[in-house]
Amino acid sequence: MTSTMPTAARTVPAAGGSAPPHSHPPRRDIQGLRAVAVALVVLSHAGVSRVGGGYVGVDVFFVISGFLITSLLLRELATTGRVSLRSFYARRALRLLPASSLVIAVTLGGAWLFLSKARLAEYAGDALAGALYVVNFRLAAAGTDYLAQNSPPSPLQHVWSLAVEEQFYLVWPVLLLLTWRLARGRHALVAVPLAALCVVSFAAGVLVTHTSAPWAYFSSLTRAWELGAGALLALAATRLRRLPAALAAPLSWLGLACVTLAALWYDDETPFPGHHALLPVAGTVLVLAGGCAPTAYGAGRLLERRPLVWLGGLSYGWYLWHWPLLVIAPAALGRADGTAEVPPALALSAVALALAWLTLRLVENPVRFHHAFRAHPRRALALGAALTASASALSLTATAVPPTIEVGGPAPALARALSDTPDPRTRLAELLASSPGALPSNLATPLPRVKSSRSALYRDGCHVDRAATRPRSCVYGDRTSSRTVVLFGDSHAAQWFPALRRLADARGWRLVPLTKASCKVADVTIVNLHKPYTACDTWRSNALERIRALRPALVLASSSDAGDPARPATDPLQQWTTGFAHTYRALRGSGARVAALLDTPWPKGDPIDCAARNSLQLHACAHHLPEATRDATRGRAVRAAASATGATVIDPTPWVCAPRTGVCPVVVADTAVHRDDSHLSEAYAEALAPLLAAPLDRLVGAP
Repeated sequence: MTSTMPTAARTVPAAGGSAPPHSHPPRRDIQGLRAVAVALVVLSHAGVSRVGGGYVGVDVFFVISGFLITSLLLRELATTGRVSLRSFYARRALRLLPASSLVIAVTLGGAWLFLSKARLAEYAGDALAGALYVVNFRLAAAGTDYLAQNSPPSPLQHVWSLAVEEQFYLVWPVLLLLTWRLARGRHALVAVPLAALCVVSFAAGVLVTHTSAPWAYFSSLTRAWELGAGALLALAATRLRRLPAALAAPLSWLGLACVTLAALWYDDETPFPGHHALLPVAGTVLVLAGGCAPTAYGAGRLLERRPLVWLGGLSYGWYLWHWPLLVIAPAALGRADGTAEVPPALALSAVALALAWLTLRLVENPVRFHHAFRAHPRRALALGAALTASASALSLTATAVPPTIEVGGPAPALARALSDTPDPRTRLAELLASSPGALPSNLATPLPRVKSSRSALYRDGCHVDRAATRPRSCVYGDRTSSRTVVLFGDSHAAQWFPALRRLADARGWRLVPLTKASCKVADVTIVNLHKPYTACDTWRSNALERIRALRPALVLASSSDAGDPARPATDPLQQWTTGFAHTYRALRGSGARVAALLDTPWPKGDPIDCAARNSLQLHACAHHLPEATRDATRGRAVRAAASATGATVIDPTPWVCAPRTGVCPVVVADTAVHRDDSHLSEAYAEALAPLLAAPLDRLVGAP
């Protein structure tokens, strides 16, 4: 998963908390620690492989934030006996919103000009969610959407960490005030409910990481314990100041080593956060704890160096600017894949640092320290509301007025052309050979909506996710029919649901879909999310039991050619042939006929983004056979297993690529062929119903 995340950098006392009458001077070692954290994140995002775990920088920032903000709140409570929530949120608005609103506006403009025109509504939605501090929930939901998981990263996804912080601080000052009053200012008692919440949050993070990684990564519930760890440390700060230097110094160095080790040791395959987040969080706690006591030999000896302190002061702005530049600049410079090599990415990161310095001098500090706002919380809150409203309005405007995608003339209606002809196969071959060179003006589904279209199979939750081990009970078509057709496999089986549902409604079939994300038809354990996909094996067994109970007339089985065995064999063809044959025999044991539907050819990259970028030159986006075949070995295995078990093989390749030339266009007639880098679009799959009808009618029996 892409980790785009340091959280906001702050200085004392203007850190968003309530500044007490007697502020303590800022700790220079904390500024240096911020610099280390943001540098790790930036280097990781720039593609420096040695710091593959640089995403732990966000954990460092969370702990720092919890420590500093809670320290400020505690000083205000000790001095005044209360917390001014209005002043607290006013200071946070002044600290965070001017810079973040500016970056959101500039990023949205850059996306409008240079990124995929088909995705602008998606990016505008991210901008709106970012302005309202709920983008982490949006990203978590998108991460669990199987069909959206291979989408390129949003230029605004990095603001998720700010959303987590603000959600935490929506609750924490009130909770602290209540527990302070109940405990009568005794820190040990104040810490009890916070410690309990931290335990719950950490446990949730560990559990959810194994069941839904996106929600574990982006959820404020699973991240709250990291901010809470800093808050607990703040409650113990008075006692920590009495630590002997002989203990404080090695603690701080040990903590810095833990953070560094996590950054160097972890990578994209590390299940994160889970229990792995303990290492950077504990390391940050140790650095902060060791720095509470004065010592000349602690990690502060390094962290208090002037360059690091200077960089720490710019960490918030650097965080805000670096990720949009890394995403947008390559596209603006003509990189079709939208990526930059490490040296250019580092150069872009340096540009982002310069922008951070300018933003601090020209935007952040002038607003933050302006006399019109500093002593007037209501004005500051009004300014924050105005900035949020402006960013939201800009996001909504971008959605309502998307960039124009140039189009050519109209094209024949594919669905009608195939339905009205007695020979749909020949007619489709003609349309494939004469695919339009420009995006048709009458595209069946507008290009920006092709990706977001979802059949009833997805809308009804019948296509189960990776964690599920039991199939859903979903039935379509004629529920009372004596002829049952089962659709069985992964998302490349589910892509045929629109065509099958159309046939089921027309022929009076009872259609039962049994599909699961990334779960292969073959009885072969594959690797998924960096570990054996045993949930698929369990689901497959349960689905086969369900099919035996249904006793269907036909099972249409299909799955993607992607996916590697958890235990690779010396002969892959034999391994896959045996796996498919085992499943086909089990399906035949239910009394059903089996149709083995081969995987469809894959497009070249993302066809929708390519079509939006080359709307008048669509042929530049076409793929070609045999390169469009994902894994020829898998296809041979399906044929061999089908021959051994009496299953019927259906090859959809001539329905996607021109039979004579082998060209696989991105648009046929008035319909986009694919929705993403591997799945057919809803409209194209449904239009192919007449071609799928011929072999299925022979197997099921025509009405």
